[in-house]
Amino acid sequence: MTNTALTPTPCAWAMKTAGERAYHDAEWGRPQHDDRVLFEMLILEGAQAGLSWSTILAKRDGYRRAFDGFDAKKIAAYTDADRERLMADAGIVRNQLKINATIVNAQAYLRLCDEEGSLDAWLWRHVGGQPVVNHWTEMKQIPARTELSDAISKALLKRGFKFVGSTIIYAYLQAVGVVNDHLIGCPARHV
Repeated sequence: MTNTALTPTPCAWAMKTAGERAYHDAEWGRPQHDDRVLFEMLILEGAQAGLSWSTILAKRDGYRRAFDGFDAKKIAAYTDADRERLMADAGIVRNQLKINATIVNAQAYLRLCDEEGSLDAWLWRHVGGQPVVNHWTEMKQIPARTELSDAISKALLKRGFKFVGSTIIYAYLQAVGVVNDHLIGCPARHV
């Protein structure tokens, strides 16, 4: 058995493309508190459902352009003409359910912020303001969902969000650093 603590090795999922590696090294698993970025990542994780993360990363700039820089107020006011524009935009995943979910999620996000102050405050309250740091040595140890992702998924669904099942939410929590699932031997672990 190889001692991963002595041989720094990035998380295996991030080794397929240069884009994945750059994202892994610079963003994934780092605690995020910017509400616009938290909203963006929630939308992108939902868009990823049934697709590879590398597909979404390759279209990330297209999403930012098509969805007004993830300005939730603008997205929440999108009309049928905007839906048609988005369905014709090759820079994003052209899936009607996911496009509609983005608009619904922008509306739900704005309500959540009105009630809770911010997505940041609401989300991080679930973990007492501190990331959950796991100590995995192999990718196969990392769960697809947890009690935490179950609870947050349920709360978001109750608030009217779409494409926020527990597996999507666990990936989201990893992405925004609420959960640190970098393997123990990963140089990007920062713990």
